[in-house]
Amino acid sequence: MCIRDRSNALKETIDRANKDGIKYMLTISTEDKSFEQILKIVNGYESVYGTYGIHPHEAKSHQHIKSDDIINKVNKNKKIIGIGETGLDFYYNHSEKKDQIYSFEEHISAAQKKNLPLIVHTRSAEKETLQILEKHSKKKETKILIHCFTGSREFAFKLLDLGAYISASGVVTFKKSQDLANTFRDIPNEKILVETDAPYLAPVPLRGKPNEPSYIIHTVKFLSKIKNLSFDEFSKVTTNNFFNLFGKLN
Repeated sequence: MCIRDRSNALKETIDRANKDGIKYMLTISTEDKSFEQILKIVNGYESVYGTYGIHPHEAKSHQHIKSDDIINKVNKNKKIIGIGETGLDFYYNHSEKKDQIYSFEEHISAAQKKNLPLIVHTRSAEKETLQILEKHSKKKETKILIHCFTGSREFAFKLLDLGAYISASGVVTFKKSQDLANTFRDIPNEKILVETDAPYLAPVPLRGKPNEPSYIIHTVKFLSKIKNLSFDEFSKVTTNNFFNLFGKLN
């Protein structure tokens, strides 16, 4: 696919989301070399905002990153409104655990210094993730967003004790995710966000297709049903939660 084709595809994707009533989108940084592309996207589309961070898979390539390096990147554009995706992934272990932990802690420090939300990826590392977040939250309040949550109920409620917001992806709609659905049913409404994790994890009934922002309506429909709220009511709840976490956007 040529650059023009990719550009057109992106515009069409964002246009579909806007047409479906999605007014704001957040595109997440996972490595330094992709950040310039994120800046182009947020500058090119009024409804799209971004973050800066290094995914735990990429920690091996950023072993000397410092919190001030992260802050310098964030300061490049006022539409960069969060720090991450960071965290721990001990399932794949594409980076050494020590490198993941070091990177995670530097991201936490940057988020605390900037008073920005920290977008956290955690897989097969519940104990370690919680220990690190608890340690740093004792020093200074941290705005925490757990991205694409698929963990245990116990983990979810310990995160809530830290004031974290917890984000549901299309995974919650899958037939084999009943335990996860039950967990989200019991998480307080004011602590839930929704996401796509596009292009992955398209929700039912679109599972298996490349995911995109407009598909979020299916996740919202599913959650509104288990929450005994209307689609519009639950949409308003998650929208308010987004602004409570990230603040008002220009």
